Amino acid sequence: MFISKIGIDLGTANTLVYVPGRGVVINEPSVVAVSVEDNQVLAVGNEAREMIGRTPDTIIAYRPLKDGVIADYKVTEAMLRYFIDKAAGRLRLRKPEVMVSVPAGVSSTERRAVVEAATKAGARAAYVIKEPVLAAIGAAIPITEPVGHMVVDIGGGTADVAVISLGGIVASNSVKCAGNRLDQAVADYIKRHYNLAIGDRTAEEIKIRIGSAVPLAEELAMDIKGRDLLTGLPRTIEIRSSEITEAIGEPLREIIQAIKQVLHDTPPELAADIMERGIVMSGGSSLLRNIHQLVYEETGVPARIADDPLLCVARGTGIALEHLGVYKKSITAKR
Repeated sequence: MFISKIGIDLGTANTLVYVPGRGVVINEPSVVAVSVEDNQVLAVGNEAREMIGRTPDTIIAYRPLKDGVIADYKVTEAMLRYFIDKAAGRLRLRKPEVMVSVPAGVSSTERRAVVEAATKAGARAAYVIKEPVLAAIGAAIPITEPVGHMVVDIGGGTADVAVISLGGIVASNSVKCAGNRLDQAVADYIKRHYNLAIGDRTAEEIKIRIGSAVPLAEELAMDIKGRDLLTGLPRTIEIRSSEITEAIGEPLREIIQAIKQVLHDTPPELAADIMERGIVMSGGSSLLRNIHQLVYEETGVPARIADDPLLCVARGTGIALEHLGVYKKSITAKR
């Protein structure tokens, strides 16, 4: 089957590839394994993620995107080529059109870098749209109407907050504080209180299994394994959900502050619309227990989690590609 259009949710933690008519066809970690000696890309995605923390000195497995933007241009290009080839096939007659998501706070230089990387990776034409707009499109919000809609997209590297009306962003804020910062906060808390070193993947697992944005009525607990910092030996401890709520409090306050700032910058007429319709939350990190409740408690504005929050931006890229004429005002860079 010939694929002419591909939407890519290029995230700090995961990359999702959407093909119109087929849905999300790829959902893999944004990780690349590179050989130190000759700078060759050895593995991408799931295969590369398995290597994190387990590689010899001759191989480095890392994420080429930092806080939602390209930190390593060549490796990002190789990663995009891998995802485009996997979705469209290596032996293709025509190059596909590619739509890539970028954080709301991205600079024009960073936008151009994404477009250039996508073009060099095998795109016939590359377009860039900001993540909150794509999240809104993917959540089936009618953004072209003269009505205010507020979207909070919390991914791995950035939390993007935007008020959208008539297809454009009226007020927005982007903070480099999201899922990865929450994981780091969990690891730091355990290191500080238990003298135990844990890896990124363990911290993420703790956050998913027992983490909550507000204290739970019924506490959850889990056993975790790590390395004792005093003896250097492996040790197991029990951690409770109340401790994780305390650990992630600071980064969550930063995200809440970004939401409050956007609400402050929103014109009164649109603010009234938002009070009526509420805040829509998307992105993988919005799956944290009770985060919508925390937003409501702190802002007084009702919040709800979008259907399939993890897929909203990816689905938005596909819909925007199919209806380029409708969403042309939202496109911030193209080539």
